[in-house]
Amino acid sequence: MRILKTRFRDRREFLEAYNEDLPHGGLFCPTTLALDEDEPVVAEIHFPGLPNKMMLRGTVVWWRAALPRLRVRAGAMVAFTEPEAEKKDYILEVAAGKRTDGIKRRHARIPIEVPVRWRPVDQPNLREAMLREISVGGGLLITSEPLKAEDDIVLEFTTPGGAQPIAIQGKITYSGPAGCGVRFTYRDGGGSQRLREVVRRLVDTDDF
Repeated sequence: MRILKTRFRDRREFLEAYNEDLPHGGLFCPTTLALDEDEPVVAEIHFPGLPNKMMLRGTVVWWRAALPRLRVRAGAMVAFTEPEAEKKDYILEVAAGKRTDGIKRRHARIPIEVPVRWRPVDQPNLREAMLREISVGGGLLITSEPLKAEDDIVLEFTTPGGAQPIAIQGKITYSGPAGCGVRFTYRDGGGSQRLREVVRRLVDTDDF
């Protein structure tokens, strides 16, 4: 899936590019890369005041070429998907000056839709779930079972092109309507290296 990187000079410029008329909101993403209507993409958003680069899944509504004489930039209008509503609302509140909170992360979280299994560290039985975001540092777990902050779990999933599932230990950082935040924990340096490879494979595949 293509990642469209957007960089806005300030909050006003972001709000000018935002499209509130689409069902779940959208954004004009400058790009000279020709994109097809309904093509799935990820919009990477950043502007001063936003604690982290944030990535939202969407689909292309239209793409246009540049018209230099008319000062029209090349770019695509991207409609955000419904599961991205919470992140979209947070970005809009920051842009409007209504929020200044937020945890600064070392790694941007990539939106994905990957089936996973998980279990408490002290239990053998695995539960089915979905991983909706991932980075080298953590992810967003969607599960119907109750979890609370500081719970230790093990995640198990198969990477694109991987023959065997990998297991990663993590700690729940929060639990809310949108899912459970997970911070990955490593007992050795090889764990973080494996995660970097997992993230690279997920970005390179069209299936995330």
